[in-house]
Order: sequence, then structure tokens, then C-alpha cells
Amino acid sequence: MSKPLAVNGDTAIAMAWRQINPDVVAAYPITPQTIIVESFSDFVHDGIVDTEYVCAESEHSALSICIGASAAGARVATATASAGLAFMWEVLYIASSMRTPIVMAIANRTLSGPINIHCDHSDAMGARDSGWVQIFGENVQEAYDNTLIAFRVAEHMKVRLPTITCIDGFIITHALERFEPLDDDEVKKFVGPYQAIRPLLDLKNPTTYGPIALPDYYYEIKYQLAVAMENVFEVTRDIMAEYAKLSGRQYDLVEGYRTEDAEYVVVAMGSTSGTLRYVVDQMREQGHKVGTVKIRLFRPFPSDDIAAMLKGKKAVAVMDRAMSPGTGGALYSDIVQSLYSMEGAPKVTNYIYGLGGRDVMPEQLEGVFEEIMAGKGDRINYMGVRK
Repeated sequence: MSKPLAVNGDTAIAMAWRQINPDVVAAYPITPQTIIVESFSDFVHDGIVDTEYVCAESEHSALSICIGASAAGARVATATASAGLAFMWEVLYIASSMRTPIVMAIANRTLSGPINIHCDHSDAMGARDSGWVQIFGENVQEAYDNTLIAFRVAEHMKVRLPTITCIDGFIITHALERFEPLDDDEVKKFVGPYQAIRPLLDLKNPTTYGPIALPDYYYEIKYQLAVAMENVFEVTRDIMAEYAKLSGRQYDLVEGYRTEDAEYVVVAMGSTSGTLRYVVDQMREQGHKVGTVKIRLFRPFPSDDIAAMLKGKKAVAVMDRAMSPGTGGALYSDIVQSLYSMEGAPKVTNYIYGLGGRDVMPEQLEGVFEEIMAGKGDRINYMGVRK
């Protein structure tokens, strides 16, 4: 284990990439992701890695380059945020359907309009049905750890799907925190060498990538993607258990805090999860039976884990840092469907919050607990908005 360092989340991801030394990185800078590719390009320039680094003319081009490189047999990484991810929209589906195990870091940032460079999860929510695995991190340490885990998940022979690691823009990307990296040799051993499957450059075994698929084959291709997504649950758990032995840091797909005897639970993803644990501790001192659940793996969605963790609770609030106008938030919808067949399921309410980087204060989250304990709150609520 290396000595502890104080860096921001973007730099931690760049350091993980340096240790992995991917064959190709193609990216376009965009706030608040830019530090990742800036830092990594310094490693390339200084000869610390032998990665082929391409600063593309756009995010669409960057991901297209990544797909081509991955199909050719390379280990590939990229990064983006907000409108950059939206610009990749068409190519996201191509990457997953072609089963290219690209790892992409997303610095979560709101989508326009109006123009805003601060954090919410609207960019990642737009990609949720594209066939990419999505893993959310809470802090700088998780930004680093999730990156190492993501390469293993994406490249696993039962998965072979592109994978996104998410961290909250500015809150994690630019905040300095203490974190403990692994030694370079430990990372190389954990991630292992890349194993290409039917690479385009294998001229003795020609393979076609990206052909037209008419009704007689398209459905089966998508079904194979769905099967691979189902495999992600077991594969990710196994890799996280292996990582725990190496690092001493135990992760899971869904993580509960003081939920065993809790009657009221608030669910969230990303940096808000840490604030919620603080609020839970404060309210426990007041005698309230409250707890919180952090979603780490968002796609595929771990419905069974959620159902087991929320069974027997009186009420649940789901915090969405993005919204689907007219229906609430995507995380709320996922939680509701996870509990749909449960007898005596808890009442579930939705709280939209923090859009465009709006601050999230502990007293606001305490207010969410107070509302669900009192049986108040609409089906969809807008925390902290001026009406």
C-alpha cells in the first residue's frame, strides 16, 4: 500500500489510469472532467505510460475512436461530462452492442439548458438505458477504487460491456481529500493483462464489427446484452470481494448504514450519501430509528438487494439528483419497481434535489426524515426549491 495522498477526484482517476496504463485513451476536455485528461496527458508526455493518447475534436469522435481501438484489440479508457456525454448519445449504444469493454469516467454535471456547469446526475440518467454498466462513487477514495474495479468488470468474460464510473462534479472532482492508492505492482496484478476477443487486427481470423442487423438478428443481439447485464451482479460482487482482500476496503452493490433496526430510510447515490450518514447519526442520538442506503451499482439495478434491505421499513424517501419531468426521478422509479411485489411494502416518496449544483444541507435531509416519519410529503417533492 502506498502512502496516503491528498488529491482531488479527477486526479485520483488519472492516477488509476496511469497505474493501469491503457493502450488507448481518446477524450475531449469538458468541465469538470478536464483535470482527468489533462493530468493523464502529462503522464503520456513524460513517458510514464506508453498509452496512445488522442485529443479528439469532439466527444462523439472521442468515443468513436475508443470503439475502433477496442474492437481492434486495445484496452481503452475515456472521460466526459454533461453535454459531452449527451453528444456521445448515438455512439453509446454502438459501444455496448459491439461489446467493447471501454471504461469511461463521468464527472456528473447538469445538462443545459439553461447553461450550468455544476453537479447533478442528469447526464448519467440520460445514459441509463444504453447498455453501459454504471457505478457511482461517494468520495475521492471511491473515485480511485471504482476505476480499478470497473476495468475488471468491463473486461470480464461473462460481461464484456462498457462501464461508466460516476463522481459528482466539483463536489468530488475538484475537492481535495485524503486517499490511499495501491502500489503500482498491486494494481497491475489486480487488473491483469488485457485479453482481446476476436480483434479486428487478427488477420488470420477475420471478424466483422458493426454490420447491419435486420429483424432476423437484431433482437438476439440485444438479448445477449441483457444476459451480460444480468451477469454483472455476481461478477462485480466477486471482484469487490477480491479488492477488499487487497485494499482492506469492502464495497457492495448496495450499502446500508444503520438500517438493521431502522424504520425510516433515505436512499441516495454519490456524495450525498456521506452527508446522510452524518444526519442519521445525529437523529439516532435523538432516539429516531432511521438509516440510509447508498446505491453504488446503478446499472444494472440491484433490485433484489434493495428489496431485501428495505423490507419491513415503514417509509422510504428516494433522493434523485435529476428528474424526469412529469414522473419524478429515475432512481425513484427503480426503487418502486423493486418493491412492487413485496407484501406490506413501505411507502416510498421521491425528493428531487440539488439540481444545477444547488447545495444540500444536513438540516434539509433531516427535514426529509421528519416528513416521512410524520407520514407527510407528496409522491414527488422538490427539496430546497423556491416556489
